[in-house]
Amino acid sequence: MANDFHADDIVGVLVKGQPLIGRLLSVKGSKAVLTFGGQRRDQEIPLRELVSCGELIETVRRSVLPTPKQFQTLVLAPRVCAEAWWLLVSDATDDSLPCISLADLTDLLVGQSDLTALAAVWSWVNGPQIWFRLRRDRSLQARPLKEIRQQRMQQRRERLQQEHDARQLALLQEPLPLNAQRRQLLDSSWSDRLDQLLELHHDPETALDEEPALGLLRSLGLPTDRRALKTWLVARDLLDPHQPSSLRGSAWSGPFAQGGQETVEQLLARAGDICAGDDTRVDLTAQRVYTLDDAATREIDDGMALEPGDGGPWIWIHIADPARLIEPDSPLDHEARRRATSLYLADGVMPMLPLELATEALSLRAGQRCPALSVGVLLDVDGAVLDSRCQRSWVQPRYRLTYEDGDELIELAPPGDEDLAQLSSLLKQRLHWRLSRGAISFDRQEGRFRRGEDGPELQVIDPSPARVMVSEAMLLMGAVVAEIGRREGLALPYRSQPPAELPSAQELAQIPEGPARDAAVKRCLSRGLQGTTPMPHFSLGLEAYVQATSPIRRYADLLAHRQLIAWMEQQPGLSEPQLREQLDTLEDPLRQSIQISREDQRHWQQVWLEQHRDQEWTVQFLRWLRPQDSLALVHVPDLAMDLVGHADGVDPSPGQLLTMTVVHVDPDQGELKLRFH
Repeated sequence: MANDFHADDIVGVLVKGQPLIGRLLSVKGSKAVLTFGGQRRDQEIPLRELVSCGELIETVRRSVLPTPKQFQTLVLAPRVCAEAWWLLVSDATDDSLPCISLADLTDLLVGQSDLTALAAVWSWVNGPQIWFRLRRDRSLQARPLKEIRQQRMQQRRERLQQEHDARQLALLQEPLPLNAQRRQLLDSSWSDRLDQLLELHHDPETALDEEPALGLLRSLGLPTDRRALKTWLVARDLLDPHQPSSLRGSAWSGPFAQGGQETVEQLLARAGDICAGDDTRVDLTAQRVYTLDDAATREIDDGMALEPGDGGPWIWIHIADPARLIEPDSPLDHEARRRATSLYLADGVMPMLPLELATEALSLRAGQRCPALSVGVLLDVDGAVLDSRCQRSWVQPRYRLTYEDGDELIELAPPGDEDLAQLSSLLKQRLHWRLSRGAISFDRQEGRFRRGEDGPELQVIDPSPARVMVSEAMLLMGAVVAEIGRREGLALPYRSQPPAELPSAQELAQIPEGPARDAAVKRCLSRGLQGTTPMPHFSLGLEAYVQATSPIRRYADLLAHRQLIAWMEQQPGLSEPQLREQLDTLEDPLRQSIQISREDQRHWQQVWLEQHRDQEWTVQFLRWLRPQDSLALVHVPDLAMDLVGHADGVDPSPGQLLTMTVVHVDPDQGELKLRFH
C-alpha cells in the first residue's frame, strides 16, 4: 500500500467526518503525513483511508490547497451530475459499470480539475448524492440504475419525514395547550417524546446536559434547564404545576382498571335487583335519618337517626353497604384494595371506588331506599353503652344536610324536628364518658387549603356542634363493632394506641392553654397501630376500636363490614392470618396517600405564602424541632395550622407570641424559608 502513494500526491480523506483534500508529505510505515489548506495542522492518516485523486498536471498538483470555505462555494447542478453519470453508464451493464478517478470526475462535472474544484467534487461525493459510490478499494464507481432508484426513493422518504417532523415540531413549539384535538395531530413517536419529557421533569437525578436527555431536548429546541422545561410543559397543559410529584406513578395516578366502566354499569343495573342477604335486612325506612357532610362531599357513607324506646332513646348509626354489590376478589375489589383509600387533595378527591358508583348506588342518598349496615345504641346516664344491636337494613334518608345546616338545627331545635338537638346532647354525654376514661380531645380549628379558580382558598374547619356530634357517633359505632368482635372472637381491623406518659398537670399549667399545650401532649403520643386482635386505644379512651364507618372510602372499613356480615349470616369470614395478609397489602398505599396529601398541602401553603410574602404574621411558638439549627414549630392562628421555620436570636417559651416573615418561597422548586422573631 505504501508504494501506491508518493510525496506531493493529492489525496482525498475524511477527517472527523469532514471531506478534505490534502498533500502527502511523507509515508511512515502504514501511515501518511498530510498537510491541508488553511490553518489545519499536519496529520498522520492511515494509508487505507486515503483516496487517490488520479493524474494531475504539475501546476495543479503544486498549487495552494483550498480551505473548506473556498471550495464550499462551488455548487454542482443536479442536471450536470445526472448527465455525467449517463455519459459513463450509457453503454455499460450493471456488471461492467465504469470506475473513474476523482480528477477525471472533476473534469467531467466542472470542466476543470484545479484543487478547489477537486475538493468541491470530493465533498459532493461524500454527501447525499446518488450517482457515484466509493468502493472498498477506494475507487469511484458509477452506481447502477436500480440502486439510484432506491436512493431516490430513500431520499424522498427522508424528505417527507423531515417535512413531517418540521410540522410536528411547529405544532409543539406553539405555546398553546395541547388539547385532545391537537394531541391527535401528533404521531406516536412525537407523543413518546412528550412522555419522555415528562419523565425527565419528574426525575431530578437525570442530567439534562447528557445523552439521551440532551438529544431529546435538542430535537425540540429546548435548553438544558429544568425551569425552562417545566415552563414549556405547563404552557402546553402537559403538566399541572400544582400536582404533587409523588402522585405520579401511584395507585391514584391512572384510571380504574380495564373494564372498569363496564363493571360500574353492570353494578348500577344490579343495584335495584334483589341481592344476597337482602331478605334478612331490617326495614328501618320509617326512621328520620339525617346525613351530614361538607357541601362538596359526594360520597355519602353515613347517616344518623334517633328512635324512642322503652329504655330510652336509641342512637342509630347507618353506614353505606358497598359489600352488597362488590364481591370479594372481583376486579373492582382488587382495584379498591390496590388504592386502599380515597385520596383527598386541594382540588378534589381521587376515589377508591369509581365515583359514578360511589356517589350513586353505594351512597346513602336522600329520598332513596338504600342498603345499610346499621348499629343501634342505648346509652346509660353516664354515656356508657347499655345495649346495642348490629344488623343489615334498608334506610331512607330524609335530609341531606351540611354541617352548617346541622349546627342550625341543633341550636334552634325547631318543634317537630328536635332529633338532631337530642342526638347532639346524647353524644356529648358519650364524649364526657370517654374523657372520664382518659380520652384526649383537641377541639381546635384546623386550616386546610382548597384549590379555587384563582388560586388557593383557605378553609378553616371549626369543631362545631354538628361536627363533634358526627365524629362522636362514628367513634361510638367503632366501639360497638369492636366489642362485638371481642365478644364473638372475630378477626377485625382493630385500631389501637399504646399508653403514653403525658406531662404532669404542673408541667401543663406552665404552658398557656391552646395550641402550645396541645403540642406538648401530642409529642408524647405514639402512632396508632392496626392489628387483628382487640387492644386499647389510649387517646380515644376505648378498650377496643374498629374503623367501620367509611367503607366507600377506606378498604379496611369494607373488610370490617364483610367480617360483620359473615358473622351475622353465620358464614365463614376471613381467618386472622387471612385478614392480616390483606391488611398488610394496604400499608404501602396508605403510607403513600399520607405522603401525597402532605406534599399537596405543603405546596399550597407555599403558593399562599408567595401571594402574601410581604405580610407579617403573629404566631405562637410551640416547641423546638432542632434547637442547634434554631428550627422551630409554630402555630399560625390566622391559618389555623402549624409551620416550621427558623427562630434566630430568640429563646421563646411554649405559647410565646412571635412575628413570622417569609424570607424565601418558590412553590415550583418546593422551597420555603420562614423566620420567626
